[in-house]
Amino acid sequence: MKLKTLPLPVICGLTLLIGIFTAANAAPNNMRLYGTLVDEPCVIKPGDETISLEFGNVPDKTFYIGAGRTNSQNFQIHLSECDLSINKKVRVTFSGTENQAMVGQGFLALSTGSQAEGIAIGLENSDGSPLRINQETSNIALNSGDSILRFRAFIQAEPNAIANESIKRGRFSAIATFHLNYD
Repeated sequence: MKLKTLPLPVICGLTLLIGIFTAANAAPNNMRLYGTLVDEPCVIKPGDETISLEFGNVPDKTFYIGAGRTNSQNFQIHLSECDLSINKKVRVTFSGTENQAMVGQGFLALSTGSQAEGIAIGLENSDGSPLRINQETSNIALNSGDSILRFRAFIQAEPNAIANESIKRGRFSAIATFHLNYD
């Protein structure tokens, strides 16, 4: 009896195919998907999923006089199709990285890659009361149909940067994510 030797690529290919068939047959339920279907009282209006706020050019001397901050700029979250039979109120949380030079004060840190230094972003409710990053607002009443949630943002200098006159000029950005919790 004469043995025939198979070339190495054929042996490797057969080994791979056997491994694939064995793995496919050995794990029939290897993927599980989970979730929760909910009934939200409102939807975010298309196009309002992302909010951009442009502060423009801000002279650094703005921070060395007065309160060490800019004037507030308004921004809004638009909700539509609000059904008050489901929920009548909402609380909002703006999540992001807190400025480490102002820990405990709730200011949003600038994003990595920002050229400016010594400043942070502050948030306020529409009445001017402070709104700390990563903390939930009080309840906001919803309207049937469309509801507009109004807030404000400003730039605040870090106390040490004011004292040392070390605010660094340049472009900056910051990112926060808003979360809606209906009541």
